[in-house]
Amino acid sequence: MEKRLHRSRSNRIIWGVCGGLADYFSIDPVIVRVIFVLLIFANGLGILAYIILAVVIPAESSKAATPKEALRENVTELKESTSELGREIRSSLAGEEKDEEETDEEETAKARRSHLNILGIVLIIIGILFLLGSFNLFWWFSWGTLWPLILVAIGVLIILSARRR
Repeated sequence: MEKRLHRSRSNRIIWGVCGGLADYFSIDPVIVRVIFVLLIFANGLGILAYIILAVVIPAESSKAATPKEALRENVTELKESTSELGREIRSSLAGEEKDEEETDEEETAKARRSHLNILGIVLIIIGILFLLGSFNLFWWFSWGTLWPLILVAIGVLIILSARRR
């Protein structure tokens, strides 16, 4: 059977691009995710590449016969998931909580959203620091030493999250 590139439905954080690429190249998805995160710091190339790949690569169980149908299906799915993410962010900022008893799936989803929120906040802070650094506001700080610190922090976070499971 021919190996096809797809967005993963089972191994996904946002839209499954990294999971699909990892399946296609038979490598660990964490490696692909780290590459995309590092590409974010290359003038935002990682974000742009991720969005383009999310629109162009069909989903794992896509029924689209033509590339045009796959694009239309992808854009619709991305729009829905982005809207859902916006609702989740608004509800978490508003402090809304469910009164009903949470199941294991809901707890896992809640923990995942919490991790994604933390990751988003960290990326925003790093982005702001780099933006301020481009205006020479931190003339006393060597930006070359920030990269190893970021990589060490990512490694520590991966190890700590693996130990919690």
